[in-house]
Amino acid sequence: MANDDKSAAVSHVGKIRANNQDSGYAGTHLFVVADGMGGHAGGDVASAIAVRRILEIDRHYPTPHEAVFALQSALIAANALLAETVFEHNELTGMGTTVSGILRVDNHIAVAHIGDSRIYRLRGDALEQITTDHTFVQRLVDSGRITPEEAAVHPRRSVLMRVLGDVDAAPEIDTSVLETAPGDRWLICSDGLSSYVSDEKMKHVLETVTGANAAAERLVKESLDAGAPDNVTVVVVDIDETNDSAHVPPVTVGSASIPLSYDSDSAKRSLRLPTLLLHPLKATQPDPSHFEPESEDYLDELIQEDRRRALRRRVTWLVGLALVVIAVVVGLVLGYQWTQRHYFVGNDNGTVAIYRGVQQDLGPIKLSSVYSTTKIKLSDLPSFNQQQVKSTISADSLALAQQIVDRLADARTN
Repeated sequence: MANDDKSAAVSHVGKIRANNQDSGYAGTHLFVVADGMGGHAGGDVASAIAVRRILEIDRHYPTPHEAVFALQSALIAANALLAETVFEHNELTGMGTTVSGILRVDNHIAVAHIGDSRIYRLRGDALEQITTDHTFVQRLVDSGRITPEEAAVHPRRSVLMRVLGDVDAAPEIDTSVLETAPGDRWLICSDGLSSYVSDEKMKHVLETVTGANAAAERLVKESLDAGAPDNVTVVVVDIDETNDSAHVPPVTVGSASIPLSYDSDSAKRSLRLPTLLLHPLKATQPDPSHFEPESEDYLDELIQEDRRRALRRRVTWLVGLALVVIAVVVGLVLGYQWTQRHYFVGNDNGTVAIYRGVQQDLGPIKLSSVYSTTKIKLSDLPSFNQQQVKSTISADSLALAQQIVDRLADARTN
């Protein structure tokens, strides 16, 4: 790799997936990660088409604002190309892709993002997530409905609210221009990394591993070691005083690095985008990392579902707590009843008495009480018997307790 290994792109299929639906690119000025969705039929095609279209803008721009406009325009053009491809290949209906990319312009970075792939910046000892996930659970976190910890295990955590694909002809792209400085290290990754490797672990790797390629390889390994079933793609870009992080020659990884493969036998129609926009775009099909349109009806439905899930969890917790309380109460009642079937002989203000219960107490709860007193004074007994009574003498029944009292009466000194 040129330029002392200042940038790198690495992609791995993961431990379960049969094909790699991720694509990545590290170029002269442009760095991109795309995570395809739509199942085996189209996720790889979607990310490959998007990255191949976007990498066409990899060149120098006079200003960062021109760069961010070019990047945003490239994502929208890729979206149109995906919609057109689906129209010509019906078997790809529902495919889509996330895209997170940066264009470097001297000491600035132009950012464009849609979906749940992420862009991070390590500056000093602080790792900052630059992008915001376009997911349903992130909406819930932003609105205060759930915590980030709850979002990590939420059953809808894979639901994307925004992607490039055949659903929205004018997708909303997040864009920004940020300053960068020598020593900064930028990370772009698919959720195959961010969903399985903690920010703390990513930060440790980025801080300690020298060289962009070694850091990217290490991050992929961390994801695989964590058991990540999903594809994982990582792009690392180091910034130094030379203003040169170019990967020479540019490298493409993942599905964008191999020939496109999809069913070419389906009927095709020569129809360009202006005509296509006159037709309603097709809805997506469910997928493990599926997309749902950002409509109010759907959001309301998911929010209601989340509330029902929270209510069920609360009811389950309360029922479980109630059962535990009932079990404790029943145990205490049965235990107390058991103690009341036992007796012992002891001292009651200097007089021998028969007690019902056991000698121990349960906190403030007395587990014994005087059942009957006798006329035997403790002082009339021999020293040995006095000590026995003071220490209490156990009896398994009232009859045995009475026999002990009779023996003590016979032992009195005259």
